[in-house]
Amino acid sequence: MERDSFECLPSSDEIYEEEIHRHHQFSSAVKSRNNVVLPAVSPTTSVHELLECPVCTNSMFPPIYQCHNGHTLCSTCKTRVHNRCPTCRQELGDIRCLALEKVAESLDLPCKYGFLGCTEMFPYYGKLKHESQCNFRPYNCPYAGSECPVVGDIPFLVAHLRDDHKVDMHTGCTFNHRYVKSNPREVENATWMLTVFNCFGHYFCLHLEAFLLDMAPVYMGFLRFMGDEIEAQNFSYSLEVGANGRKLIWEGTPRSIRDSHKEVRDSHDGLIIQRNIALFFSGGDRKELKLRVTGRIWKEQQNPDGGVCIPNISS
Repeated sequence: MERDSFECLPSSDEIYEEEIHRHHQFSSAVKSRNNVVLPAVSPTTSVHELLECPVCTNSMFPPIYQCHNGHTLCSTCKTRVHNRCPTCRQELGDIRCLALEKVAESLDLPCKYGFLGCTEMFPYYGKLKHESQCNFRPYNCPYAGSECPVVGDIPFLVAHLRDDHKVDMHTGCTFNHRYVKSNPREVENATWMLTVFNCFGHYFCLHLEAFLLDMAPVYMGFLRFMGDEIEAQNFSYSLEVGANGRKLIWEGTPRSIRDSHKEVRDSHDGLIIQRNIALFFSGGDRKELKLRVTGRIWKEQQNPDGGVCIPNISS
């Protein structure tokens, strides 16, 4: 596949993986007088630790299963270990640990993203809902050129984009790109992340790509914020492309990287340029695409008097 080129011109302002190899060892199981096998609890073992699945390390929800020796695990991991106890390797049956299930229902549990900074506790059945919306939950890698499986917090993903995807990193709130494509009629496999910008102490991803919109080839540029949706609302950006005395301008709010690159593209939330217009801006014989894309990011400030947002363009 041909290699397209782009350059940044000088401007005024330059965990959960497939398997977690972490297992908790439990004490020998003890039998009650009713011959029900329960996991033994040492003086230093908390109930929260007992509710942690030894395979995926998440809190266990009913049904909670146990082997004949009393080792417990969650229903999801029961199928993943091929019916073998991950602790003692004995064959698993369908024994429910009803006692642990009842204990769990009476507890407030910590968010599983505590290691990323969340300190909140939640009732047993409210925990999953919170975790699906927790502000501390990891982000998916925002790189759009492939389905990258990496997840992590923002500092980790910034380093990952720089070191693994070789994404251009720039500091500043304005940009001036020139994008060159030798075969403008080719729109398949034409997805790029041009730059990651460090601006106002946050990171933003600039995307430019080609795709078919109702069978018509178009180019699209948009910005994503490396953070949550609510914080993204504090910023605005503009994109401008033009030549020969004409120009197109887009202004909007950056989307959070919680929204995938495909979601943003398919919602048409960005600057869309039809191929004929892009070639007109390119000039020449229209056999090569040459687009100059300029842009600016600014922070919205709350007006203490009127309660409305006013632009703050300082960087």
